[in-house]
Amino acid sequence: MILQHENRRFSDEELRTAKETDLPELLASLGYTVKRIGSYYTTKEMDSLRIKDRRTWFRYSEQQGGDAIDFVERFCGKSFPEAVNFLLDYHGGARYPRAPPIVPPKEKKPFSLPPPNVDNRRVTAYLRKRGIAAQVIENFIKAGLLYEDAEHHNCVFVGRNQSGKPVFAAKRGTYDLGGAAFRGREPGSEKEIGFRLPASPDSLRLFVFEAPIDLMSYCTLHRRVKTNAVALCCLYHGPIDTYLRENPHIRQIDLCLDADAPGREAVWKMKERYSQKGCSVSVHTPQRGKDWNEYLQIRQKCREIER
Repeated sequence: MILQHENRRFSDEELRTAKETDLPELLASLGYTVKRIGSYYTTKEMDSLRIKDRRTWFRYSEQQGGDAIDFVERFCGKSFPEAVNFLLDYHGGARYPRAPPIVPPKEKKPFSLPPPNVDNRRVTAYLRKRGIAAQVIENFIKAGLLYEDAEHHNCVFVGRNQSGKPVFAAKRGTYDLGGAAFRGREPGSEKEIGFRLPASPDSLRLFVFEAPIDLMSYCTLHRRVKTNAVALCCLYHGPIDTYLRENPHIRQIDLCLDADAPGREAVWKMKERYSQKGCSVSVHTPQRGKDWNEYLQIRQKCREIER
């Protein structure tokens, strides 16, 4: 069978060769820093990228994935025939002149927070629907850690560095009927900071979560937790390293990650990493549900039924 695409013809064998390109090797040849984490590969440049079976990829921050052809189209800016020919050339069988080497784009956009809405009503209503206590929401807003953006009415979780300057923003959509709400990071965000509460010199503990909503859920369940907490906004340990470097008095790390397979795998790796650094590491998982927000909602529903 011959596939014709934009006046160029590819055989089944050629398409199969392009699609089955070894992605970790391809990305390394393109200049990406490839690393293996358990059963999958990722890159330093795109930590939300997951490569499984060495042939397929998925980028969670964009909810997009595919094979090698899709990757070259998406991240190298090529059309379908250009991507196929590039991969055939990579395998030493180009049917057209060799394409120039591709260097991954180094995006370093200046960080700025999205313009705020005139009020935070939608964000408050959304988080209340998720079970977050009204007082907790108000405290986060007053601390400059949370607000509603004007254009899309997203929750904006603001990450501030040690001097209090905003350098990170995680966004969460407030409309999730019929599917998962939008999630993303503001361009230029410093992922080494993440979303965090300020440190107290009197506390030797650091609570670690995956998502800001899980952090807020835990604060709802344990009202005494008002400092010394960080949400990674993924499973990257960089924000923990930064927090420990800035607060060397901390000796105890409480891992409160999700109870799913990626969360359990990350817990195992982080426990080993920070135990070797001399920290006491404990693991806290919700009694029910996948994460702390799901547990919070289950608990509240059970209480309503008991009434």
